[in-house]
Amino acid sequence: MKLILFNKPFRVLCQFSADGAKRTLADFIEVPDVYPAGRLDYDSEGLLLLTDWGYLQHLITDPRHKLRKTYLAQVEGIPDKAALEKLRRGVNLNDGMTQPAIVEMVESPDLWPRTPPIRERKAIPTFWVSLTISEGRNRQVRRMTAAVGIPTLRLIRTQIGPWKLGNIPPGEWREAELPKTSRGIIDLLQRR
Repeated sequence: MKLILFNKPFRVLCQFSADGAKRTLADFIEVPDVYPAGRLDYDSEGLLLLTDWGYLQHLITDPRHKLRKTYLAQVEGIPDKAALEKLRRGVNLNDGMTQPAIVEMVESPDLWPRTPPIRERKAIPTFWVSLTISEGRNRQVRRMTAAVGIPTLRLIRTQIGPWKLGNIPPGEWREAELPKTSRGIIDLLQRR
């Protein structure tokens, strides 16, 4: 059983098969028979889990397990209390109400530069927020922040359940230690 923690760079597809000139996981990971446990958008960065064990992949991705995922979002504008409170209560999107998020404002985190950098507007500042969600809707964090008036400019996933990105550089990966039994895996996931 393998579990790989990968720091997916900006503009990399979460698949191994080629898709035109776009970079894919095959450009970074040469471990046979591992597959992504979930997805991360092409224009998002950060933690992606890959495994060779279908049962673990199912436990990580199945919405019934509600594994929490934490993101750092660089947003356009300075969030006010009302915007943060809406995120904490849940946001009504075109596909329904989201579950409440855990939201915190973050002072400029120490991160790697993104290439290309985000667009900067002299008259509009940016700010960082940390959001923890337990759903996995398509582009959910971006849609949530846009719905409350603070669009996301850069999005980095830092944690999935008990697994953290830590200091893995972009484009690099490391193998995680796993319990030897299915019960041990379930216990680990329940710790979130």
